[in-house]
Amino acid sequence: MSKRKNFNELREKVVADPERRERVERIEEAYDALLNLADLREARGITQAQLAEMLDVSQPAVSKIERGENVGLSTLIRYVQALGGHLELKASFPDHPEHEVSVDVIGEQEKASA
Repeated sequence: MSKRKNFNELREKVVADPERRERVERIEEAYDALLNLADLREARGITQAQLAEMLDVSQPAVSKIERGENVGLSTLIRYVQALGGHLELKASFPDHPEHEVSVDVIGEQEKASA
């Protein structure tokens, strides 16, 4: 028997559980904010073609990134760096705040507690 779960069954579990539904909505909001890359690029006064040249990719590749199509972490890091910024990752655990870890894009650990 397959260990795969039917997507509709999983979705129904999320919809039926207010805590799960709220958690999924928060994750979706975070992704939307993070992946609103076109607005970020435009605010920096950079065109897709210019960014493509900086990233050494095609303009359609930049368009795909901005649409959120299979955006890997390394791609997101390069995108933000090309715009002059840096990406930070943060893992936080509300029940164990002492385990919070923040790492910048080049892997330099900024804060970690064990």
